[in-house]
Amino acid sequence: MSDDVTEVPDSPRVILIEDETVFRQLLKRALEKRKGWKDVEDFSDGAAGLAACLESPPDLLLVDLHLPGKHGLEIVRELRQKTPDVRILVLTAHAEPKLPSQLMGLGVGGYVDKTAPLAYVIQAIDTVMAGGMFFASHVQAESGPVAGGGLPPASAALPSVLSARELEVARLVAAGRSSKEIASDLDLSTRTVEKHRANIMEKLGVREVASLVRWVLQNGLG
Repeated sequence: MSDDVTEVPDSPRVILIEDETVFRQLLKRALEKRKGWKDVEDFSDGAAGLAACLESPPDLLLVDLHLPGKHGLEIVRELRQKTPDVRILVLTAHAEPKLPSQLMGLGVGGYVDKTAPLAYVIQAIDTVMAGGMFFASHVQAESGPVAGGGLPPASAALPSVLSARELEVARLVAAGRSSKEIASDLDLSTRTVEKHRANIMEKLGVREVASLVRWVLQNGLG
C-alpha cells in the first residue's frame, strides 16, 4: 500500500451517523474519551447527517447502512461526489456477501460489525484513519466477476498459489497494515516484506491492493 496518504489532524472532525441510540452514544463517548477527539458530531437521521457532511466535510465519516431519512450507501455516493478524500468506515450488523465489492467500488475504507466489542470497532477506525482498509472477516465476498477485474477465481488451490508466509503477508496487507508494520509483526525486514508483496501481486495477477483484498475475502482468509 502506498505511504502517500492524506494527513489528518490529531483531533479530526468526525461525523457519526447511526440510528441505534445506545451504540451511537457509546461510540461517540469512546472516541472523545479514549482517543481525545474533540470534534465528533453525531446524527440518527441519514438525511441530516448527509447535510452536515456536505456543509462541512469531515475527516472521517462513520455511517450505518439502514438509516431513516437516507440509506448509508446513498450518503457515501453523494459525499464522494463532493469530497473524494474523506475517509469512510461503514458500521453494520447485517453485512451481505456483496457488500465488500460495493464498498470498494465507492472508495470506502471498509466496514466493521457494530455488534463486535467496542475495542474492535476502534481498531477498525484506527486502521481506516491511518489510510488502510478494514473488512469484517466473517463475511465472505460474493463469488463471480467483481468490478475492476484482474481477480483469480476464489476456487484456486491456495497452497499452490501462495506460500504459507505469503498468505500471512497477504492477510496483513488486506487488513491495512503497512510494510513496516508487517515486518514488525512477522519479525522480518521491511525489504523482505516488500519482496513478498511483489511476489504475491505477480502470482495473483493483480496490480493494486483493492484487488488483493477482494482475493483474500473471496477465499475466506480475511
